[in-house]
Amino acid sequence: MPDTASLLSLAAALVAAGLAAGLIAGLLGVGGGIVIVPVLFQLFTMLGIDPAVTMHLAVGTSLASIVPTSIAAVRAHIRRDAVDFALLRNWAPGVVAGVFAGSALASIARGSLLTGVFGTVAALVALYMMLVPDGVRLRRSLPGLWMQRLIAAVIGCFSAMMGIGGGTLTVPSLVLCDYPIRRAVGTSSAVGMIIAIPGTLGFMIAGWDLPGRPPLSVGFVSLLGLALTAPTAMVTAPYGTRLAHIISPAWLRRAFALFLMLTSARMFWTLLR
Repeated sequence: MPDTASLLSLAAALVAAGLAAGLIAGLLGVGGGIVIVPVLFQLFTMLGIDPAVTMHLAVGTSLASIVPTSIAAVRAHIRRDAVDFALLRNWAPGVVAGVFAGSALASIARGSLLTGVFGTVAALVALYMMLVPDGVRLRRSLPGLWMQRLIAAVIGCFSAMMGIGGGTLTVPSLVLCDYPIRRAVGTSSAVGMIIAIPGTLGFMIAGWDLPGRPPLSVGFVSLLGLALTAPTAMVTAPYGTRLAHIISPAWLRRAFALFLMLTSARMFWTLLR
C-alpha cells in the first residue's frame, strides 16, 4: 500500500477529477465518466488492487458517480429547455436493455477487454469529431422509432461497459441526424442518468462476492472513490452547463475530441506496457 503522503495526493487527485468531471458533464453532456474511469483505473493500479478487478471497479464506481452528476446536469439543462423528453421516452426502453446487456458482458469480460473497449470507442468518436466537418449529416431527421431504440440499445451497452454516461456516443449520434448540438448535450445528460442507475446496480450485483476488491466496496463499486468524486462533480456540473450555452458549437466539438483522444491514448498505453 502507498504511504500516507501518497494516499493524500491520490485523494486530492480524485477530488480534482471530480471537479473536472462535473464541469465536463455539464459542458459536453458526457456524464463525467470519460474523466473518472481513467483516474480510478490508475488509482486502483497504484494501490495494488488485483488487476483482474481493477477496470471493473473503475467502470462500476464511475457509473455510480454519474448518478448524482447527471441529476445535477439534467436539472440545469431543464431550466434552459435543453432536454427533449419526447426523445427520452422513445429511447428509454432501448437504453435500459442495452445497459443490462453491457453490464452482463462486462461482468464476465477480462479487465483488459474493458480497457480496450474504452480506448477504442473513445478514439473512434474523437476521430469523428476531429475529421468530420461541422455540418456534415447522414440524415436530415431522426430515423423511425425502432431504429432509434436499436441505436439507444447500442449506446447503452457500450456505455455500461465503458462506465460512461452515454454522451460520448449520444451527442454525435444525434448530431449526425441534424439534431442541434446544445439540445443533444442536454438530452444526453438525461440519457446518462438512465444508463447510470441500472448500470450501477448491475456492477454491484456482478462483483458482490468476488475476491480481490478493496475495502469499502459494494460489488464493483468503491464507496471511497464514489465519496471523493461524486460530491465535487455535482458542484461544478451547473457551471459546465452555463458554459455549454456560451461557447460556440465548433469549440465544443474541438474540446470534446481533444479530451477523448488524450484519454484513449492513455488507456492504450496502459495495455501495451
